[in-house]
Amino acid sequence: MREWIYGRNPVLETLRAGRRTFFQLQVAQGVEEKGALNNILKLCRTKNIVIQKTKRNWFESLGVSDHQGVALETSGYPYVSLDEILIFGRQKNEPHFILILDTLQDPQNLGSLLRTAESVGIHGVCLPFRRTATVTPAVVNRSSGASEHLLIMQANLAQTIARLKENGLWVIGLDRSAEAVMVNLARLDGPLAVVIGSEGSGMRRLVRTSCDLLVQLPMRGHVSSLNASVAGSVVLYRIWETRGFSTAKTIDAHS
Repeated sequence: MREWIYGRNPVLETLRAGRRTFFQLQVAQGVEEKGALNNILKLCRTKNIVIQKTKRNWFESLGVSDHQGVALETSGYPYVSLDEILIFGRQKNEPHFILILDTLQDPQNLGSLLRTAESVGIHGVCLPFRRTATVTPAVVNRSSGASEHLLIMQANLAQTIARLKENGLWVIGLDRSAEAVMVNLARLDGPLAVVIGSEGSGMRRLVRTSCDLLVQLPMRGHVSSLNASVAGSVVLYRIWETRGFSTAKTIDAHS
């Protein structure tokens, strides 16, 4: 299967990650070859990828508006296995930190969460086989290319959770029920898998009952809940903070 990754940062990160097969790069005629686009062209020349200059109306065939005059034809997303994720965590010499997304269906939410996951050092992400958003070009674009640097798998979630527990991970689920404790009261510094449910109904029953602990975010406003990607991002950063922001680097917010 082939697909088109579009947008300058998503294309650049896809090239940098180097996990796909690359076929050709399409660049709109007349664009200035500077910044991210200049880096894209350099990488394509290094990797001997064919570069085509094309009219801007060609990009209309992609059906998107945020292509920024660049598109990269690649192979499909390279999903991995749970064993690869567990091995990667051990190689990092860190307590395992895994994200499980239970039937998250909005590609924008998935892309946003993957961007956060990559930022906080998640070792791997697990998606179910059905009724879920997957890593499409739209998700790559929404994640600003962060998805390309992540190890992502698809599997039966209940079976995956059981295997994670066998490997010493504590499984916590983000929930709004009365059973859920405030996230600041939970111990979050050990090997951990975090489960985030779908936008409307949350976690499915079997996945929810498989969790060792349910947590929720404190709320003080009139709105009773947060968007799934926002709530999930807050929890992921809370966990990373509990771990001492290990290997954190300072980023200029104005750059």
